[in-house]
Amino acid sequence: MTTEDILGYDIYAGTAAELLTQVQCWLDGGARGRVLACANPHSLEVARTDDLFRAALQQADVRVPDGAGVVLASRILGGAIRGRITGSDVFLGVSGILDIEGVRCQVSGDRWEENREEEAEEEKGQGGRRYRYFFLGSTAENLAEIRRRMAADYPGIEVAGTYAPPFKAEFDAADDAAMTAAVNAARPDVLWVGLTAPKQEKWIQRNRDRLDVAFIAAVGAVFDFYTGRVRRSSSLFRRLGLEWLPRLVREPRRLWRRNFVSNPRFMARVLRARVKR
Repeated sequence: MTTEDILGYDIYAGTAAELLTQVQCWLDGGARGRVLACANPHSLEVARTDDLFRAALQQADVRVPDGAGVVLASRILGGAIRGRITGSDVFLGVSGILDIEGVRCQVSGDRWEENREEEAEEEKGQGGRRYRYFFLGSTAENLAEIRRRMAADYPGIEVAGTYAPPFKAEFDAADDAAMTAAVNAARPDVLWVGLTAPKQEKWIQRNRDRLDVAFIAAVGAVFDFYTGRVRRSSSLFRRLGLEWLPRLVREPRRLWRRNFVSNPRFMARVLRARVKR
């Protein structure tokens, strides 16, 4: 995969279509424990003082440019990233391609697109398997709504299981054991973790070697966005790189630090890196 260095992290610099094709190749190629993390200015700043979080980000198999600040940093540093790839983009994109039962990855993303419908029909005729999801995080009520919506939106994907962990700042060993046991018992292909950062990345880092799953994605608020529990900013704000603004207005107490502390510190480091280059 194409990546570029931003303040010591290799950030994905390819297209969304190429990323989705890579994820399906992992699933169909027998991969185990591949991890996707979302990189934004706040997470990269928090990781400076949190060793486990920093290790989780560095050891993920792919870090997508989830924040507009990361895209801007790429431009300042002469990179090639020209757009965000958010957790929602990953969730909806992966679900869209896996909803076609039994499709197998191709070497070329373009070739896969061209042969998608033809190969889907061929595989269905041969009894192609359904991909299995597990959702970890949020509340029991929200997870039930996810299960209902998935059945309507992506009938070709099976929700193999869900788990609403206790609400606490840090999980202990007993919590970790119960969560990993629930995931492994369901035997999913994809594990979606929505525990908010940095808790979700740190949980994955502690437990990834014990999880019997091909692909794990830390996607934060995507569970709430998908069910409509939290309204995502409009497409206009997203195109302008201002998705954070309506959310800040709605949740100032929770989000002020990342926008008025972490983001300026991140951009200051980017500018210093530019001067050094």
